[in-house]
Amino acid sequence: MKSTRVLGMIMAGGKGSRLLPLTEVRSKPAVPFGGTYRIVDFVLSNFVNSGITALHVLVQYRSQSLIEHLRNAWQIGGRSKDNFVSVVPPQMRAREGWYEGTADAIYQNLNLIADFRPDIIAVFGADHIYRMDIGQMVRRHLETEADVTVAVLPVPVKEATGFGIVETEESGRVVGFQEKPAHPKPMPTRSDYALSSMGNYLFNTETLVPLLKRDASRQGPHDFGRNIVPDLLANYVVHAYDLSCNDIPGLRPYEEHAYWRDVGTLDAYWQANMDLLGETPILDLRNADWPIVSGRYDGPLPSLIRSRIDDSMIGQSSQCVDAEIRRSVIGRGVRIERGARIEECVLLDDVHVGPHTRLRRVIADRGAVIPGQTRLGYERERDAAHFHVSESGLVVVPHPSIDMEPGSLRRAS
Repeated sequence: MKSTRVLGMIMAGGKGSRLLPLTEVRSKPAVPFGGTYRIVDFVLSNFVNSGITALHVLVQYRSQSLIEHLRNAWQIGGRSKDNFVSVVPPQMRAREGWYEGTADAIYQNLNLIADFRPDIIAVFGADHIYRMDIGQMVRRHLETEADVTVAVLPVPVKEATGFGIVETEESGRVVGFQEKPAHPKPMPTRSDYALSSMGNYLFNTETLVPLLKRDASRQGPHDFGRNIVPDLLANYVVHAYDLSCNDIPGLRPYEEHAYWRDVGTLDAYWQANMDLLGETPILDLRNADWPIVSGRYDGPLPSLIRSRIDDSMIGQSSQCVDAEIRRSVIGRGVRIERGARIEECVLLDDVHVGPHTRLRRVIADRGAVIPGQTRLGYERERDAAHFHVSESGLVVVPHPSIDMEPGSLRRAS
C-alpha cells in the first residue's frame, strides 16, 4: 500500500511586534524560550517526532538569527531526498516583494510542492508552544476524506473573542468560521466552550494548488484563516481536528493534556516560561518519548556557589555566586554575582547581573549587562521611564545592540 506523502510548510516569517523589544533583533520564531530552546523548535520537533521529515521553513522578517539556528540545530537530511529542513526566504518567483500573507507565502513556493509531489500539504505556524502528534491529525484527515482539516482547541466562550472561531457539526465538519467574533458560537456538545483555530492546516494537494492560483489573481490580503478556509466551506469537505483528542506518549498525570500557548505578547511569553517550573509543571519538557530538540551547546554544567536556588531552571555554563534565585528561568552562560536577588525572571543566554542587584519579574535579552546595585521590577513608573514595561508590569532589558538612552540602567539603579 502506498504511503501518504506529507510535506510540511512552516510559516516562520512573523514580525512578532507585540513581543518587542525581544523581536527587535530577531523574528518571533527565533526568540529563545525555556533556557535552551527557540520557539520554532516546538513545531519542528512535533513534525519530526510524528515521522514527518520533509519540512520547508518559510522565513522573512529579521531572519538571520533564525537561519543560523536552523543551520546549526536542524540538519536532519543525510542522503535521503525525503528528509530535510530547508530554509526558504522569499524567492519573488511569482511577484516582486515579500510574502503578502500565509496563502501568498505558499503560492510563491508552488515549485517546492511540484518538486516533492506530496499527497498532503501541512501548513503550520512556527510561533506557538505546544506538543502535538501530527500523524494522528493526518490519520483523521484521511478517515474523514476531508479536503482540508483545521487544528482546533476548545476555549471558554468568555475568552474566545480574541480568536478565530470554528463552527462545526457534531461530526466535526466545519460549517462556519468567525474571525474574533463579539459573540462566539459554542461547540455543539459543550455550550460553554468554543473551538479556536490554531492556524494549523492539512490540505490535499489537488485541493490547495488551484485555490492558491485563484486567490493570487484577487486583490486584497492572501491569508488562510481570513480568506482561503472560509471560502472553502460551501464546496469542499472541511473538518476540524481537536487537539484535546491528541495523545502524546510520556505525558505525566499532572500536565495540562492539550497544552498550547500563543506566546505573542510579553506577558504570555513570560507565563509560558513559568509554566515549566515547579515539582509538577503543567508543561514538563523532561519527556524522552516526545523530546523537544534544539541546538547543541558545548559548555559545562552550571556552577552554584554559596547560592540559594528554589523552583528555577539554570542553563549550562551559568555561574551564580552568593546569589538568591527564586522561580526563574536562567539561560546558558549567565553570570550572577554576589548578593544578587532574582525573582520570577527570565534571563536569556550570556546575561551578566552585577553584585547586589535586585530583579523582580524582569526579562533580560541575550547578552544584556545589568550593573551592580540595580533595582528593577519594584517601581513601575521609574522602570517605565527607561525600559519597556508590559501591561502586567514586566520589565524588559533589551539586547545590547539596541540603542538605549545613555546611562538608563545606571539611572534605574
